Amino acid sequence: MARPQTDLDAGRHDLVDLTIELIKERGSSAITVNEIAARAGMSPASLYRYFDSKEALIEAVAEHWFAPKVAIMEEVVSSDLPPRRKMFEFFARRFALLKAEWDADPVAFATYVEIGQENFEQIRSYIDLGDHYLAEIIGEAMGEGHFAGLSVDETLSLVNQMVNVYVNIGAMAQLMQRLSEDKLARIIDAVFDGLSATDRGAKPLTGLRAA
Repeated sequence: MARPQTDLDAGRHDLVDLTIELIKERGSSAITVNEIAARAGMSPASLYRYFDSKEALIEAVAEHWFAPKVAIMEEVVSSDLPPRRKMFEFFARRFALLKAEWDADPVAFATYVEIGQENFEQIRSYIDLGDHYLAEIIGEAMGEGHFAGLSVDETLSLVNQMVNVYVNIGAMAQLMQRLSEDKLARIIDAVFDGLSATDRGAKPLTGLRAA
């Protein structure tokens, strides 16, 4: 969350911090407004002065968690790096941050995965924002002649499928020990060197599948 500017902002900030602490202690997102209010030393009615629902509070927790990841995306997209390097950094810097969080506390990381799964509508905007920034990088790459024959949307879909395990925190949590920036770099090189609409022999014939 942004730095508090008013008493209301400060109260919201404190409640987010307390909620994160409680989630880490419990190892579960199944906490109630009453528990959060008790930890804050206030009544549930007082808590609703800062957040009008538990969902609004969880959304603020998500905002707090995503803020450094969004900052990384914005920094990379606005950089002067060439498109290939920019796409690598776009994923690699966030992966490095997520891996550090996982290394520090795998249980807390798993809890954030659980929160994301239970409150997908609250985090959808961050996924959409990531796609928006990735589309900008793809557009720059196309301006240099990459991804000929593909639209931005087609390329976006293909890239997301190829790097899914580096951005899908649910899959990442299961495979973290097998992931690395070196492997990610090879994937990005494969994206740029091999992703095109040209049929190189892998495209199946209509209605034909191997037995």
